[in-house]
Amino acid sequence: MSSVIDAPVDWIESIGHLRLPVKADQRLQELMDRNNEGLLAANEREELEVLAELGERLSLLRAEALQILGKRPE
Repeated sequence: MSSVIDAPVDWIESIGHLRLPVKADQRLQELMDRNNEGLLAANEREELEVLAELGERLSLLRAEALQILGKRPE
């Protein structure tokens, strides 16, 4: 079985533009700042972990899409 599939270029380009929504990104930054200050509650630590993991996964997807397209991150 081949690991190559056909996909429209515009679909791959749209993956290259994926980002956390603005509010989620702002919340992630707020939680990271509070974490650096040692002020996170247990539920906030869990929220930070979830948002950070989501951000990392989106970054990996963007990187793969950009690699397929032969582009550099903006």
